[in-house]
Amino acid sequence: MKVAIIGGGAAGFFSAIQVKENYPQAQVILFEKSKKVLSKVKISGGGRCNVTNGCQHIKTLASAYPRGEKVLKKAFRIFSTKDTMEWFESNGVPLHIESDGRVFPKSNQSQSIIDCFFRKINQLRIEVRLGWGVQKIEPKEDYITLHFNKDHSNLRFDKVIIATGGSPKKEGLQWLIDLGHRIENPVPSLFTFNMPKEAITHLMGVVAPHAHVHIQGSKLKADGPVLITHWGMSGPAILKLSAFGARYLHNLNYQFNVQVNWVNILNQTIVKEALEGIVAAHPQKILSNIKAFDLPERLWVYLLDRSALPLRKKWNELGKKGINKLITTLTNDVYAVHGKTTFKEEFVTCGGVSLLDIDTQTMQSKVCKNVYFTGEVLDIDGITGGYNFQSAWTTAYIAGKLADH
Repeated sequence: MKVAIIGGGAAGFFSAIQVKENYPQAQVILFEKSKKVLSKVKISGGGRCNVTNGCQHIKTLASAYPRGEKVLKKAFRIFSTKDTMEWFESNGVPLHIESDGRVFPKSNQSQSIIDCFFRKINQLRIEVRLGWGVQKIEPKEDYITLHFNKDHSNLRFDKVIIATGGSPKKEGLQWLIDLGHRIENPVPSLFTFNMPKEAITHLMGVVAPHAHVHIQGSKLKADGPVLITHWGMSGPAILKLSAFGARYLHNLNYQFNVQVNWVNILNQTIVKEALEGIVAAHPQKILSNIKAFDLPERLWVYLLDRSALPLRKKWNELGKKGINKLITTLTNDVYAVHGKTTFKEEFVTCGGVSLLDIDTQTMQSKVCKNVYFTGEVLDIDGITGGYNFQSAWTTAYIAGKLADH
């Protein structure tokens, strides 16, 4: 049996390894159109490679995927985060789980993952061909012909796994449309919010540890840390919002208002009682010296200023009006967003090959027999934290079985 893997990224390498372990007699060739493989693995997690997430509860894990949740809930029963961790550890890559659930190699070097993959493909005798770009897939009754870029001749295969990653534009997936696949229009996911007209950018580097963010005029909400940057806002809560709102925010051309509750307490009565408690306990202290809700000092001073409250004012001089101003700023602070920025190196797309055209039990195409899909080329994407790599490992593991049912 001859099997072609198209794409030299995480999903391509992992599916090639799975195929060869399931079918030791098969000839497996991995094709990569560029001269580099595993480039996203190399730079991910700041060069440390966030291989997966420590979450092992399948329902919670699947809920981290704005697209693909239902499919992955079933798929994770076949190959989960626990399986990923066991696979890497048993193949010479010790891992550690950080407090936020992200999983990294103990070496804190993505090269450990890359070296592991190369050890495996050399050991399994999987061939890697660089500079081989597939331009067309031609299915026949008993085989599939791959047409490559002009330097290379066409080749025949029994099975093909497509692991080409996300494409920023639909045109990049035209060769899959030509095969009969429906494509969910690709738009960016995982991005930070640009706020060029907002003074809060002067607080760059400050983190509000427990915030609640909401896109005005929508049902999109998220909790978690918010990081102030020199261009606007980032951090887990913002990135989660960007992922779940990817298509909606794209349709708004990234012009919208975000409402920030800096203390993640949605009941204003509780906030009021907490502030009145400070008045009672520290009546003679000045506002800037006693921070409410353990907010970072620079953020607290900024929020007092935003509430038009003098920093030297004493807590017992606040009065009902001052407390109400502070409550509004703490729980309902609104910022204008004008544009987005890709989060670090994590270029992730919402969209890709429609899951309606995939037998998700096998990852085989419903429209083209013996063609399988894995990774980000599918309309599956997760929030930041190792989830996108996990969906790549899981779908690659399933595709690598080359099951026909």
